[in-house]
Amino acid sequence: MTHNPIRPWRNIERRKSRRIMVGTVPVGGDAPISVQTMTNTLTTDVRATIDQIQRAAEAGADIVRVSTPDEDSTRALREIVRESPVPIVADIHFHYRRAIEAAEAGAACLRINPGNIGSPERVREVVRAARDHGCSIRIGVNAGSLEKHLLDKYGEPCPEAMVESALDHIKLLQDNDFHEFKISCKASDVFLAAAAYQALAEATDAPIHLGITEAGGLMTGTVKSAIGLGNLLWAGIGDTIRVSLSADPVEEVRVGYEILKALGLRTRGVQIISCPSCARQGFDVIKTVEILEQRLSHIKTPISLSIIGCVVNGPGEALMTDIGFTGGGAGNGMVYLAGKQSHRMSNDQMIDHIVELVEKRAAEIEAQTAQAAE
Repeated sequence: MTHNPIRPWRNIERRKSRRIMVGTVPVGGDAPISVQTMTNTLTTDVRATIDQIQRAAEAGADIVRVSTPDEDSTRALREIVRESPVPIVADIHFHYRRAIEAAEAGAACLRINPGNIGSPERVREVVRAARDHGCSIRIGVNAGSLEKHLLDKYGEPCPEAMVESALDHIKLLQDNDFHEFKISCKASDVFLAAAAYQALAEATDAPIHLGITEAGGLMTGTVKSAIGLGNLLWAGIGDTIRVSLSADPVEEVRVGYEILKALGLRTRGVQIISCPSCARQGFDVIKTVEILEQRLSHIKTPISLSIIGCVVNGPGEALMTDIGFTGGGAGNGMVYLAGKQSHRMSNDQMIDHIVELVEKRAAEIEAQTAQAAE
């Protein structure tokens, strides 16, 4: 809501962490919380993978992860990295050679568990490759794949086991004088993930990658991720996030931004505040919002827009948004600009007019930003 000052009670004090680089993207410290996703194409299908990465980047993805399960995949990674508009994280499991090949192919980051790739010498080789090729590393602890000795010790996946696993992996990297790492502690259970992340945040100053793993389909996974990630982000924990959905990766990016936008941690695109509609509505609110979401999806500039069906809450919501429309009687409603009444507009012409106003305002903000940067 760009024309309103930030209220003190809206501020979130973020946990202090070290900053690392994932390619050109800073993670940790005072850097913006980055949004990630992961491709679900066959990595060896280079064109399909690149197309998916580009769509995710257009939706706002800062970083994209790509699975590299075999040598053919790491070979394909070289071309993928070359054409990708964003840094690429290579997802590695077990085979240390894949990590070395991915580093040589230009991956910006390696997602590994150092303890799962073999002997200390193999860990040293992976660290050497990461250092030589400017890669960072993400240690990825998952409740579903904890080490056997920890399951024997604790009896089941629990926050204590997950954090112990994380700290063991951290030590393997630090023993090799490697500190360009971030860490995740994921679980599909919201309570387990939140408790593990809270304990992890107290145990290390490393940047933290947040995720509720295997959260489910679009609706279920969105709800679980909003609860789990939102709770942690509100507490100031988290430097980069990935929403895991059984859906198009673009949807993961969109949900990630909506979570951050709801908490005032990132702003991107048009934030539509709209009512659920009722018998008082002066126009079809649900259909209008659906159309506006589609027609304004190309806008990247942060703008707030209220679409309210009647005058009960409409004027009040419009006071807090850049642009607003409130339904009235006789087939027309009131347009608000910067919280003030501007002019009346026919319901039939309202959608085109709102799109025009948003695009104009976005252009103005971009011009002001460019001028300020000169």
